[in-house]
Amino acid sequence: MAKRTNKYKLTLEEISLAREEDISNAPLTLEFDNHDNIFNIINAVKSKNIFEDENQSTEFAIGLKMLTEVVLKNRDLELFKELQPAIGEFMKKLKSK
Repeated sequence: MAKRTNKYKLTLEEISLAREEDISNAPLTLEFDNHDNIFNIINAVKSKNIFEDENQSTEFAIGLKMLTEVVLKNRDLELFKELQPAIGEFMKKLKSK
């Protein structure tokens, strides 16, 4: 039986660039899956009032969930070996807030 996951589509679009000489990029669309409901995570992080700016709560939640899911899916990669214990401790600390 296939494992059920939540499926998402994220579009990243440049609004403006800090340096005029930088080349503008076309919007990037990414489809991915995650074992957690990311919208529930976003709401949970917002409710903790960690950041003064609510947008930062959303940025943090999305970035953290995308990073941790990739680490989880690739837990055997040497690149992530040192990071895994730190992520575990960080997640415990975050959940206890």
